Amino acid sequence: MSALEVPVAAPAVNVNLSGRVAVLTGATGGMGSVIALELARAGAHVVILARTPARADALGRRIRAQGVEGALEVIAADMTRRSDVLNAAATIAERHHQVHLVVNNAGAHFRDRQLSPDGVEMHIALDYLAGYGLTTALAGQLRRGHARVVNVASDTLNDTRQLKLLGPARPATLDLDGVSTLSQLNPAAGFKAFEAYARAKLMSVTAGHALAERLAPEGVTVNAVHPGIVATDIIDDLVPALLKPFSALIRRSMLTPEQGAHAALRLATDPALEGVTGRYYNRDMPTTTPPVAYDPTVQQQLLGLSDAHFGR
Repeated sequence: MSALEVPVAAPAVNVNLSGRVAVLTGATGGMGSVIALELARAGAHVVILARTPARADALGRRIRAQGVEGALEVIAADMTRRSDVLNAAATIAERHHQVHLVVNNAGAHFRDRQLSPDGVEMHIALDYLAGYGLTTALAGQLRRGHARVVNVASDTLNDTRQLKLLGPARPATLDLDGVSTLSQLNPAAGFKAFEAYARAKLMSVTAGHALAERLAPEGVTVNAVHPGIVATDIIDDLVPALLKPFSALIRRSMLTPEQGAHAALRLATDPALEGVTGRYYNRDMPTTTPPVAYDPTVQQQLLGLSDAHFGR
């Protein structure tokens, strides 16, 4: 069976992760809290990067209340801020010689155009740069741990239409010709929040493909997964205005955070996926992304711009 034919099976973690270090962003709500619980239940030492440590501490109490005694470590970090991403990675590197798993789950959709503290459009800062910066800064730990990196994506990258009823799919675009800094992307002129969100997710997958190839000789795998349409806070922003009156009904038809977390957890832990890398999964099955994500020239342009953002 080829890597593209290997399905991601459903529910929880059924492997022993004792002695393993797992780093998780976006852990304090929705899917992230489920991922944290299941990794801890499997015995992993879970390192949570959280903007609000009090929320992470509350998550720890909820996990322990379920009888799970797995270690939970909290590092304060605003993942939209370059210095926080790098400082968090440095703290992890000081405390842990090896990292065995990274789940880049932090993400958000912003209705209005906002800039990060570093002047980058907020979707790019949180939905792409946070995960890229953390992963690359931990490269040494990942190599020593023969780690798996899972980037939580969104299939909006394959279709940026909010209403899917009319016309063909409209994939996200990524044109880096003439771009000298990431602050030029998702500009104010013609800004559309949904397309900006999809572009950031496309950037994450594009860079992930490149990192998968770069890190494969070191035993590190990098994959991305669209968990399905999950009833989380992000959905309230993504529902078109025309359908807002039906938001409650729409949410009831979506996956629960527990259901959404399953694909990410399996991609992170399933022994059947050992060595599989550079793939994009739509829930249970591997699929494709827009062709630009596989373009080596675009990949190298993006990595160069991203490394420059982090001062490399």
